Amino acid sequence: MIVGIPKEIKNNESRVGMTPAGVFELVKNNHKVYVQSSAGEGSGFFNQDYQQAGAVILDTIGQVYAMSEMIVKVKEPIAEEYELIQQGQILFTYFHFASSEELTKAMIKQKAVCIAYETVEDEEGTLPLLTPMSEVAGRMAIQQGAKYLEKPVKGRGVLLGGVPGVAPGKVLVLGAGVVGIQAAKMAAGLGAHVTILDVNMKRLRYANDVMPPHVVTEFSNEFNIRRLIKTHDLIIGGVLLKGAKAPNLITRDMLKEMRPGTVIVDVAVDQGGCVETTKPTTHEDPIYIIDDVVHYSVANMPGAVPYTSTMALTNVTLPYALKLANLGWEAACEKDASLKKGLNIVEGNVVYQEIIEAFGWEEIVA
Repeated sequence: MIVGIPKEIKNNESRVGMTPAGVFELVKNNHKVYVQSSAGEGSGFFNQDYQQAGAVILDTIGQVYAMSEMIVKVKEPIAEEYELIQQGQILFTYFHFASSEELTKAMIKQKAVCIAYETVEDEEGTLPLLTPMSEVAGRMAIQQGAKYLEKPVKGRGVLLGGVPGVAPGKVLVLGAGVVGIQAAKMAAGLGAHVTILDVNMKRLRYANDVMPPHVVTEFSNEFNIRRLIKTHDLIIGGVLLKGAKAPNLITRDMLKEMRPGTVIVDVAVDQGGCVETTKPTTHEDPIYIIDDVVHYSVANMPGAVPYTSTMALTNVTLPYALKLANLGWEAACEKDASLKKGLNIVEGNVVYQEIIEAFGWEEIVA
């Protein structure tokens, strides 16, 4: 199979779809790999690294799309890429269709085979291709939240870990999934007081078992959320519904109950956000303020640490990319039930029910 690795063109996205080590494995399996010139530079991988691994370097993104049967990316295609996508071409990347009707309709129109990292699901019900980026984003959420709690950027002026004689800051984590656990771990390491909310008692029991005593768990409901947002300095949104839009756990009216300078980091922004006032931002302009509450909702948080993120992503995507290249998408999805769950749109047909439900469609909208 001919595999293409284009340069990511989303704002401040420095990750790349595959490391030179991943390219080496594909070439070893007798596939041809085209990499767009400078595609990996943001992650610390250069043209010569890919050439040494066996790739052919192409100058433009148009050439990569035109000459490849499968495109391996990090982020969803943006408007400039739509017309480059060919009918029947495999796109293997993060899509998050439920948060963008425009993207969904564009991929239906182009009749591509869209396999979404975020809906590949293993036998245990976990999302192996989403997990590493959730781990990165969960840890980063605390780094960013701690920074934006500083007064010069309109935060409350709170040091999360406190100092002797001064109580530590309070962190509220919505969701005890991968993002939530990683965020709680980082916040606890800084010495903050952490409260984790979830509706899944198994997850709360797990968090209770593995976390230190200054991390507490509570059941998630509107009453508890309204009570806790009044006293917590940093709120992390880490709620995920597989392939669907995130629920709004914090509504616009709740912002007035928070103290001025409270910071919200909504990691669920890719799925529409779990805060009603969330809108996607970029690393270039990451925050905005509503009712004196600082919102940080960068849609590609792991893109700020591209070396770590690209390495972590290729570790988990490569086995699936090899299956797709070795067998073709139909045979690969037939043999691998977890990969089959990654199929979202196939040559103009939406095959993932949550996408149809997200837009209230009764049937495929072409």
